[in-house]
Amino acid sequence: MRTVTIKPLRQTFDNIVRRIGADKPASRYQEGTLDMQQTANFHYRPTWDPEHDIYDASRTAIKMADWYAFKDPRQFYYGAYTLARAKQQDTAEANFDFVENRGLAATLPESVRKTVLELLLPLRHVAWGSNMNNASVCAYSYGTGFSQPHIYQAMDQLGIAQYLTRVGLLLGDVEALDEAKRAWMDDDAWQGLRRYVEDSFVIKDPVELFVAQNVALDGLLYPLVYETIIDDVLSSQGGTPVAMLTQFMTDWFTETRKWVDATVKIAAAESPENKEVMARWLSQWRDRAAAALLPVARIALGDRSDEVLGEVVQQFNARMAKAGVAL
Repeated sequence: MRTVTIKPLRQTFDNIVRRIGADKPASRYQEGTLDMQQTANFHYRPTWDPEHDIYDASRTAIKMADWYAFKDPRQFYYGAYTLARAKQQDTAEANFDFVENRGLAATLPESVRKTVLELLLPLRHVAWGSNMNNASVCAYSYGTGFSQPHIYQAMDQLGIAQYLTRVGLLLGDVEALDEAKRAWMDDDAWQGLRRYVEDSFVIKDPVELFVAQNVALDGLLYPLVYETIIDDVLSSQGGTPVAMLTQFMTDWFTETRKWVDATVKIAAAESPENKEVMARWLSQWRDRAAAALLPVARIALGDRSDEVLGEVVQQFNARMAKAGVAL
């Protein structure tokens, strides 16, 4: 027996060769992302938006010479994304089983349980809003390098809403979910955030919607609620089981932040005009998100809310400065 090496006639597709400059093996991410955006052979412009083609880069104020300048540092295409999330789901399920089988929910101090139910359960509606917004960005943005991660983000937020529902059923009951919806609809503490979410539904510019949802709102909400209130404040008061139940959210934000920051950096570095637009959007939506989250923070932090939220905003500003946009 002898080994025969068959040299392939080409290593990858012609469009990938033009992109990477040589006929060499390409990654699955490159082959599943580069030049996948349809650009020709459209039948007619949408009757519901005759000013634009169905896939149209002019829907946004951000201008790019090449929309494939956007790269996901996670290298997520469908296969890599589903494998990564499957592993995380296994961890989450193990955490839920651990808390349930050992009766750890019953060990929570009543004050912590009450705070968790009041704070976390209405956030199901915020996660659902993010699911809608990210699906919208995917639908109306241009270039697979930019649009593809948003559908993964949409599905992640649907999963987060489901995990929050499970937390509510574990620590409370169906009535707790009904009460959370009533709070979302009626309680003063939630109306600023509810208005933010509902106003975001009508943003036409897909890149501005990315900024409003994934950069500004998530960029303040996740460090405030999950990293500070849950992992630090409530854990020190006997709420460690809740930190286990929400580990997915903490790990998820750490991961997705890399993609968000890379996207901001690439858009802003393209031109001074882009940087100016990004800075304006970031400042506007950061301030709105901070104002909306302040009364929510008071549910758990009371008089410390202004101080803690101020620190979270400073950290956010530092993140954006590192990404090339000074706020």
